[in-house]
Amino acid sequence: MAERMTADSSDPRALGTDGIAPIALSRHAHDRIADRRTDAAWLDEVWADPATRVLVVAGTRIHLEDGRVPWVAPAEAPDGTRVLLGDRDGVVHFAVIAPASSAGEDWTGLRGLLGAFDEDEASLLVHAFGVAEWLWATRHCPRCGGALEPVLLGHVLRCTGCGREEFPRTDPAVIMVVTDGEHPADRCLLGRHPAWPPGRYSTLAGFVEPGESIEQAVRREVFEESGIAVGEVSYFGSQPWPLPRSLMIGCLASAVSTEVSVDGEEIEDARWFTRAQMKEEAEAGTLVLPGGISISRSLIEHWYGGPLPGQW
Repeated sequence: MAERMTADSSDPRALGTDGIAPIALSRHAHDRIADRRTDAAWLDEVWADPATRVLVVAGTRIHLEDGRVPWVAPAEAPDGTRVLLGDRDGVVHFAVIAPASSAGEDWTGLRGLLGAFDEDEASLLVHAFGVAEWLWATRHCPRCGGALEPVLLGHVLRCTGCGREEFPRTDPAVIMVVTDGEHPADRCLLGRHPAWPPGRYSTLAGFVEPGESIEQAVRREVFEESGIAVGEVSYFGSQPWPLPRSLMIGCLASAVSTEVSVDGEEIEDARWFTRAQMKEEAEAGTLVLPGGISISRSLIEHWYGGPLPGQW
């Protein structure tokens, strides 16, 4: 069956009114102004500007104020690695990555922030946490074992021994809603992890292996986890997910078989849901779907054709 990697803009549920898939962490991208990372005079100027906003991260954690993510002026930021995030609505934003030891017991990581920030600042936060997680995990040069120091405003690590440069790593992962039936598909497939509470289901997902295309990864993961064979694969949208360094590539997958056989390890159960079943169980609370910030939620509601009640 032919492979497509283009969104179907003829489907009114496929894209938002702005032509962008309704994925919370991807809708409001900031301008990274990467060309400014070597402009020392400009960097000094914007750092001296009290209108510049700074996110303080201790290791990989931040401190919420009144349940919200705080942005401070440069003069209020501690010493640490400065990371130029970019421009948002004419305001320059940085992160300062301070030592992890400066975090208090009530500081939280990215998972603890879900619901504590506005959608329009999401891209800035995942940028900051993506760099912070990378700096935290990458301590030694893979060539000589030497110490690494951040350059280019936190976006490159250079070995102090051999001079090798390391760049932030992103691991591609596919996440897909599998459907059965003619367009619009009658049923979609959701699965649950053994460790999840009762009633929690989500779309299937997995990492892309070396030498594998996105379409191949979708077919392999779906078959490994559910026993369902997939034919046509089409692209929906993508979402950064810095937990710690993934890019979630959302896809729509058409099933060519329907008998479920779960692996019992990654997936404890997988079920086909009609729209009526999904609505009834979501309203009753017996089906608990992913939160609205997740691309999984966007994929499910894209298939369903609208918002659904309840979330993790």
